[in-house]
Amino acid sequence: MRSLIRRRKKDVPYDPAPSRLGYRYQRLMLTPGIRTTMRIGVPVLLIAAISASYFAHSENRAALTARIEAAKRGFQERPQFMVQELQITGVAGALASDVADVLPLTFPVSSFELDLEGMRKAAEALEAVKSARVRVGQDGALEVHVSPRVPVALWRDANVLRLIDADGVVSGRVQTRSERLDLPLIAGDGAEQHIAQALALFNGTGPLRDRVRGVVRMGERRWDIVLDRDQRILLPAEGPVAALNRIIALNSAQDMLKRDVVIVDMRNAQRPTLRMSEEASLAMRRGVEIQINNGADE
Repeated sequence: MRSLIRRRKKDVPYDPAPSRLGYRYQRLMLTPGIRTTMRIGVPVLLIAAISASYFAHSENRAALTARIEAAKRGFQERPQFMVQELQITGVAGALASDVADVLPLTFPVSSFELDLEGMRKAAEALEAVKSARVRVGQDGALEVHVSPRVPVALWRDANVLRLIDADGVVSGRVQTRSERLDLPLIAGDGAEQHIAQALALFNGTGPLRDRVRGVVRMGERRWDIVLDRDQRILLPAEGPVAALNRIIALNSAQDMLKRDVVIVDMRNAQRPTLRMSEEASLAMRRGVEIQINNGADE
């Protein structure tokens, strides 16, 4: 017969084991991913939520942007980062002024605001500039070192006289031939593309150098050398320097170019041709006629 006497609660032994729900919670918290999420993920999400709520207002965003810009300016405008002046080396005069004009800067300016690559390209865009280097010096100066193009000839392009360097690149222009008498004159279509050959011909004129007025590209395939006294040497497309050397040798032996010769045609190397002036031709015909008449009289 079951006892009708109930046990008092304090008589029930204590069970230290967790409840089923507590056990599952403890196991879940021992999982590495869950622990990381609770330790890092939850704070991050909380911070993101607070930040999103704060920056949802345009006034707060503008205030933060202003603070960032002020801090950025305060750092960039420190004295050690300020550029005080422009120094151009390698050139002087008008070209230095042209370089300064394409670099419109107002000093002092922070070095963080300088586009050095853009300034280098702007300087090299000038016709007379071959290359340029731009850097900020230690003494607070913007240093621009310019390597100018060195003209080696004058190219007559229609009615314009252009300075041209050894690479065939135009480096400027002059108003009159008298401004650069030290440079040889070349002309004709495509002459600037064969500047090396034109210079070789000019340098090969030797004793005729003082009489040379220019070298002309004819038909984009060959050269003529123009001398004073309206004389012209027609050179072949192939081996023009060798043909010129033959002319100089003949002239040294026979003073050919001191006579009334208008054109020396060397286009056919096997048959050089001389063309006399009109007056010389008439005089020669009269001389031949006189000889013929004298022979007939005899």
